[in-house]
Amino acid sequence: MKRLILPSTLWVCVVALLTFGQAASAQGLPDFTELVEDAAPGVVNISTSRTVQRNSAPGFGGFGGQEIPEIFRHFFGDSFPAPPSSGQGRTEERQSLGSGFVISDDGYVMTNAHVVQDADEILVRLNDRRELSAEVIGSDPQTDVALLKIDASDLPTLTLGNSDELKVGEWVAAIGSPFGFDHSVTAGIVSAINRTLPRDAYVPFIQTDVAINPGNSGGPLFNLDGEVVGINSQIFTRSGGFMGVSFAIPINVAMDVADQLREGGRVDRGWLGVMIQPVSEDLAESFGMENAIGALIADLDPEGPAAQGGLQAGDVILEVNGEEVERSSSLPRLIGKGAPGTEVELTLMRDGEELTESVELGSWPNAEQPPDQPSSNNQARLGVMVAELDEAMREQLNIPGGVIVRQVESGSVAAEAGIRSGDVLVSIDHRSVSSSDELVEIVEALPTDRAIPVRLFRDGRSLFVALRLE
Repeated sequence: MKRLILPSTLWVCVVALLTFGQAASAQGLPDFTELVEDAAPGVVNISTSRTVQRNSAPGFGGFGGQEIPEIFRHFFGDSFPAPPSSGQGRTEERQSLGSGFVISDDGYVMTNAHVVQDADEILVRLNDRRELSAEVIGSDPQTDVALLKIDASDLPTLTLGNSDELKVGEWVAAIGSPFGFDHSVTAGIVSAINRTLPRDAYVPFIQTDVAINPGNSGGPLFNLDGEVVGINSQIFTRSGGFMGVSFAIPINVAMDVADQLREGGRVDRGWLGVMIQPVSEDLAESFGMENAIGALIADLDPEGPAAQGGLQAGDVILEVNGEEVERSSSLPRLIGKGAPGTEVELTLMRDGEELTESVELGSWPNAEQPPDQPSSNNQARLGVMVAELDEAMREQLNIPGGVIVRQVESGSVAAEAGIRSGDVLVSIDHRSVSSSDELVEIVEALPTDRAIPVRLFRDGRSLFVALRLE
């Protein structure tokens, strides 16, 4: 075989073309240096401390392992418990690190609600190394947004963008304090928008692949124009650290909450008073629907706005003020956007026909529970929603007790064990369940070191499944 020998001039051309191609490729990547220089002064480090009763070994972020969801985790900073005192009722001081950013030059700071939750002391460290005590103006656990105030003026502020204009695939960057390393910068792209996470019904999360770790919580997410488009809030993890999937609260949602917190110290959301469930393909066919969309009303509060407005169990809510309800998990967010006392127009499917009803939203009756979800019956450790069995249903099923499973979260412990919506949960760990309150008590005491038997009643027969809590 003969070797091909190229003239020296041709080699020069080849090398030049390769170099030019590499340079062009490099020029196609975003340069974050100017963004960081402009934005970094407005990003702050937040450290908190609280004194707690010592009853278990500290887990992720210094909190007991059962307090942190298994897969979707808020990301606290490292915590350093102080040596406990001797004797009964020992206490310890727990410290956590997080991030935040300045939204007004007179000292208002945005962060996550979980960063400052139950804190006895909050310190905000500015870019110029000043450390100032912060006051919590208001906190909204449902959106995980908190508004702080520090005694300072002429502070550098960040420019807020429009998160509704975000597109999947565009570049974004985060600045925060992972593991306490102040003003660390990471970058990636928007992986998805309008993500709904378990137990976070009011936030259409921005999903990114930006590297986020403990201590980034509450820090800003920027677009390439240097505008804040989100607040980094959660990660998907099996290890406790970054695994390529992180979630941010859209800044439009966060600022709506912050404005209400600044004005009144709390957030008022509209309330419909319904128990909802997803629309499966089979249910959609039975209702005469072409697509499995919307939120099916399984039950109503008889004194709630929905019942007073003429809605019925079996109605499928398709639209709220013209905005499509793609899935049942979208409904609480769409209803929650409306203020109590305002009227919403609902497009429904009832008995195979589409109709429109106007309902005046009520006020959220219990600030500890999200509206329009039976969350008092939501067993977070199992991932199920349950409802009480009335006497007629018990007689029909010929069982002495139990609670009916209304909804099972995808990927939850219950789902993995084979528990389904419609099952009657009779006993757990050989303990009878006769009410949702009793179920709460039993679930809280369940061990995590062994498989647990669960007795169900399904399709006219009794069966057992085994579940294991992580």
